[in-house]
Amino acid sequence: MDTLNLPQAALKIISKDGKQQVFDILRRKYVALTPEEWVRQHFVHYLISARGFPAECIGNEVSITLNGTRKRCDTVVYGRNAEPIMIVEYKSPQVEITQQVFDQISRYNIRLKVKWIIVSNGLQHYCCRIDYESGTSRFLKDIPSYSDILEA
Repeated sequence: MDTLNLPQAALKIISKDGKQQVFDILRRKYVALTPEEWVRQHFVHYLISARGFPAECIGNEVSITLNGTRKRCDTVVYGRNAEPIMIVEYKSPQVEITQQVFDQISRYNIRLKVKWIIVSNGLQHYCCRIDYESGTSRFLKDIPSYSDILEA
C-alpha cells in the first residue's frame, strides 16, 4: 500500500481467502483492505492518537437516508450529546480531490448538518468549518483537536 501523509499506524492485517483484510478498531471486525480503507484506517488512528478524538465518538460507514436513498458516510464524529459534528470522506491516494468530492460530502451534510467536514486521500487533507449563521465556510490549515471542535 501507498505511503501516506499521515503518521504510521499499527494496523492489524491478515490474509483471508487470498485477500488482505485490516482490523477496523471502530467496527471491531476485519474488513477488505482497499486503498480507500488504508486511508480510512490511518486517518482514524491519527484522529484518535494525535488529535484527541475519543474512539467511542467516531463511527465508520454510518448509514443515512438522503432523498429516500440510503447512503454511507465514511466516518462521522459525534459530540457530547451524540449529535453528529463532523463528516470525513476518504478517497484512495490515486484519486484527486476535486469539487465533485466536496459536492458528495456536502450532499451528506444536507442530512447531518455538521459544522466540520474533512476530505482526505491520505496525501492531501482538507478541513472546512461551516458557519450556518453567516452562511460561510472556511478552510483550515490543520485538522483541529477534538476539544477545539467542541469549543467552536
